Amino acid sequence: YSVVERSHHKPGKGGAFVKLKLKGIINGKVIDHTVRAGTMMESADVVTRPMQYLYKDGDNYVFMDSETYDQHLIETLPEAFHGERIDRVVSAIAGISRSLAKELIVGSKVVVDGRPITTASRKVDAGMVVTIELPPPDDPTPAPQVDVEFTVVHEDDDVIVVDKPAGLVVHPGAGQADGTLVNGLVARYPELLRIGEVHRPGIVHRLDRGTSGLLVVARSEEAYVGLVGQMSAHEPERVYLALAWGHLDTDAGTIDAPIGRSARHPTRMTVTENGRHAITHYRVERRFEMPVACSLVQCRLETGRTHQIRVHLRAINHPVVGDRDYDGGRPGLDPGRPFLHAAHLSFRHPVSHETLSFEAALPDDLSSVLGQLS
Repeated sequence: YSVVERSHHKPGKGGAFVKLKLKGIINGKVIDHTVRAGTMMESADVVTRPMQYLYKDGDNYVFMDSETYDQHLIETLPEAFHGERIDRVVSAIAGISRSLAKELIVGSKVVVDGRPITTASRKVDAGMVVTIELPPPDDPTPAPQVDVEFTVVHEDDDVIVVDKPAGLVVHPGAGQADGTLVNGLVARYPELLRIGEVHRPGIVHRLDRGTSGLLVVARSEEAYVGLVGQMSAHEPERVYLALAWGHLDTDAGTIDAPIGRSARHPTRMTVTENGRHAITHYRVERRFEMPVACSLVQCRLETGRTHQIRVHLRAINHPVVGDRDYDGGRPGLDPGRPFLHAAHLSFRHPVSHETLSFEAALPDDLSSVLGQLS
């Protein structure tokens, strides 16, 4: 083996933060051993995974070098993409526009099962391995923007709790280079630029653009590692208020249904047997009859999948009012966005270990909608 990358970060209570990458060959297979940056370690435990290759040339495997590795996306296509056009697949998994996806395909930057594809309309099958060579990225460091508006509910040396308004994207990404919550956060807290991932410093979980409410941000490296661990273990309590169409059959219940990418709309999610485990607990707070039948529902996340509450409520035929992506845009009541608000957040402080709990009242736009109901 040879060490191809090593980096050290400031020590924490559990030991130094280390990133160590080792590459070697075992029985003809390239193996990449990685201890990821940000992992609290007392011993050099190593995560092992096969090293992906760009394509196969005869009996030879052409691998990415350390400089090009991070400029490629490699994905084995799930059933959701079976029969889809390659340009739509590239757009979905790379998070880029269809026009840019077509440019990459025509420019031979997309390889499917070891063969470059240059036709955007080419259909793909589940199980195919797609490799996308992305263009060199711009500087991913978010620029500070003082004009981004949000409310800070709590701050200390290690964590920040924010009440995010609807319409505000959490961090820069495809189609949203600036004007995000992260841009506003680094303007107020420039030290965040050293925490977590470069393009989304301090971020350990997200809210959709159209969802308002509570979000915790890590302000120190120790807090980042601790909060990421808590989120992975589904420890924090996250409770949302949603207005759902119709009247649910029971006053309380649990929706246990796996969530994966939609085959019909690859940018959306759906309940599918091949999806990831997802559980939502709900309780009906109020039922309304006029001017339309709907229910105010408290939803508690046991897991945190993309669009989880929106997908689960749609799956039981009670989609979120105003949610046009998931059949919630209907006549008679239009909040102008999905009626979904992160109202309660509780977690263990990653440094002091005390339990912190926060509440966020419904914003005026959603309160106004409730005022129309009886």
